[in-house]
Amino acid sequence: MNYHRYLEEKENEYEALCRRCGACCGAYDDPCIHLRRDNNGRYFCEIYHSRFGIRVTKGGETFRCVPIREIINEHWPKDYLCPYKKQYRW
Repeated sequence: MNYHRYLEEKENEYEALCRRCGACCGAYDDPCIHLRRDNNGRYFCEIYHSRFGIRVTKGGETFRCVPIREIINEHWPKDYLCPYKKQYRW
């Protein structure tokens, strides 16, 4: 296996941890304007592949969207739902 393929597989494994609860994107507080909910009640970002950077909540607050690993030690409403926090307790 080449290194690039290995990194892709690791990224896919990491992404698979997400249960799409939407908590880290404000679903239970003031959600990002790009957060959507599908017919099964799971959340997704409509601009997922270009999400990082300055964004706005539905309430008009600006924030910086970052990879989950950068905020894993922080708190947000219902963060106990987050499987990343469960697996990577610091």
